[in-house]
Amino acid sequence: MNGLDWAVLIGYFAVMVGIGVWSHKRVDNVSDFFTAGGKMPWWLSGISHHMSGYSAVMFTGYAGIAYTYGVTSFVTWSFPIAFGIAIGSKLFAPRINRLRSRLHVASPLEYLKNRYDLKTQQALAWSGMLLKIVDVGAKWAAIATLLSVFTGVSLNQGILITGVVTAIYCTIGGLWADALTELGQFIIQLLAGITMFIAVAAELGDHGGFFGAWDEPELQGHGEPLVGPYGTVFLLAFLFIKLFEYNGGMLNQAQRYMATPNAREAERSARLSAVLWLVWPVILFFPMWMSPLLVESQKPDGSDSYALMTEQLLPHGLLGLVIVGFFSHTMAMCSSDANAIAAVFTRDVAPVLSEKARLWGTGRG
Repeated sequence: MNGLDWAVLIGYFAVMVGIGVWSHKRVDNVSDFFTAGGKMPWWLSGISHHMSGYSAVMFTGYAGIAYTYGVTSFVTWSFPIAFGIAIGSKLFAPRINRLRSRLHVASPLEYLKNRYDLKTQQALAWSGMLLKIVDVGAKWAAIATLLSVFTGVSLNQGILITGVVTAIYCTIGGLWADALTELGQFIIQLLAGITMFIAVAAELGDHGGFFGAWDEPELQGHGEPLVGPYGTVFLLAFLFIKLFEYNGGMLNQAQRYMATPNAREAERSARLSAVLWLVWPVILFFPMWMSPLLVESQKPDGSDSYALMTEQLLPHGLLGLVIVGFFSHTMAMCSSDANAIAAVFTRDVAPVLSEKARLWGTGRG
């Protein structure tokens, strides 16, 4: 990275913090902070739902799968998520929204105490919260690893930088800040993804062009939908898991459904997210499918292939944009997870531990 790339990266962090400060004006109470007061438009909720399901593993782990096996990376990952969310748009999204609009809950687990009992609610709250904390830590480590590769900062410094920026804007602005930064991150990702797509497509002239490249020996078998360990059983199991995970199992995804004004808007939000999961990853994956023609991975699993292509094909400035695209995925997921953890702790855990906490949000606490 040179000065221009650093300027793009620093500018990105500054905009994220600025959005958090601006979003603070929209937060007046607990409901505003954790569910946007039920005022979030369906299209913003849908984009936020989509973005909060990504992380930097898309450009490392799944880039390695795409490098090794080809289109199965889409068929066994993005497609089942899209299909699961499409099913959930009818089965789950409207019901989750009604928890807020009819029962006035601000946490995805707040309803469980009345529906079942306190022990059930606490078991899920503590296990989900602790799992999310570990998960967020792993994602910060992943993005810090990419930052280290491109900038030379240490892993600890990378975690500190990304963690502080995320904490500032999601703490100040709540779910509004999460959703608005995810919208900004989606736009950045759109520009970065299309830039990389065009750069790779331009290199395929020496390999038979856009369609002829598939006949190259390096891409032998890359067009098969199910190959290697990613067979029918894997696909069906993944679909079953993602059906529940992306329709409320991940607490942050449930918040997006709760944030819309009504059940119909929640359904539209889920449908938009499903369409994005079906279409957009194809643009992101195509360069990864072509990567064996353009770079030779230095790692056995091919996880460095996308980063190597980025360094090889893009000039400075655009390189910074794509690196910011890496950040946008992981920071979107981390900030939404952090807000979900805060919601569960504030609404489900703290009131059990402290009598004073039971008065939070009532005007008496």
